Amino acid sequence: MRGVLIGIGIAVAIWSLVVVVLIALGRRSQARELATLIPNLLVLLRGLLRDPRVPRSAKLWVWFAVVWVASPIDLIPEFIPVAGPLDDAIVVALVLRHLLRRTPRSVLLDHWRGEPATLEAILGGGPSGGRPT
Repeated sequence: MRGVLIGIGIAVAIWSLVVVVLIALGRRSQARELATLIPNLLVLLRGLLRDPRVPRSAKLWVWFAVVWVASPIDLIPEFIPVAGPLDDAIVVALVLRHLLRRTPRSVLLDHWRGEPATLEAILGGGPSGGRPT
């Protein structure tokens, strides 16, 4: 558990540093979007898990990711710096990508609280994120 907390602390520190650098460079709107990205993603995930329009199989993959991250058993032990939390981050990113590609764009937009351009960037830029609506 200590390794997970250290990993989260490092990620938050890097995230904060990038936000500060963006502000220093005069890119306030980008800094705001980055600062709110994680909370917006959590709101999106919570909304998608409750939405009946989202395929059940996609929701099951999200629960798989939650169990994977919470599990004390990892492919790479958490005490190894940087690489330890990396397997958790990869699983979460792959499951998020799967969920977003299996969900209609209109449903994603219903639950997204950030700038639509940020969601488009996450989806890969296409009008439907590579998936027909």
